[in-house]
Amino acid sequence: MNAATFPVPSEQLDQIVARTAFDDRGLVPVIVTQHDTREVLMLAYMNEESLRMTLTEGRVVYWSRSRSELWRKGDTSGNTQRLVSFALDCDADTILIRVDQHGPACHTGTRTCFDGDQLALDFEAHEHA
Repeated sequence: MNAATFPVPSEQLDQIVARTAFDDRGLVPVIVTQHDTREVLMLAYMNEESLRMTLTEGRVVYWSRSRSELWRKGDTSGNTQRLVSFALDCDADTILIRVDQHGPACHTGTRTCFDGDQLALDFEAHEHA
């Protein structure tokens, strides 16, 4: 992984954006983890503008599909995300970011968007005789 600083140089930023495989709505899914624990915090989406803003500012910006607008994490709640690392997957159609999360990541007030019991299933290893 290359060491980076903010803002990401414009030439490098343009290369990242060009390589990113946005879907037909102009969005790419973003898996968000806590940088030091690797805990999965949430799944969100970025468009080209929010991706550029995130890599320029170092503060994470998403695209809200429900509100159809940019969503800078923490502007309303104060629960900000500072970008620590960024990676595209092998197909360049999913982003993994590691953040320094300040406060709960989920809009419900839980640490992660996966803390609830909604349809949670735990599979235990069972030996079959």
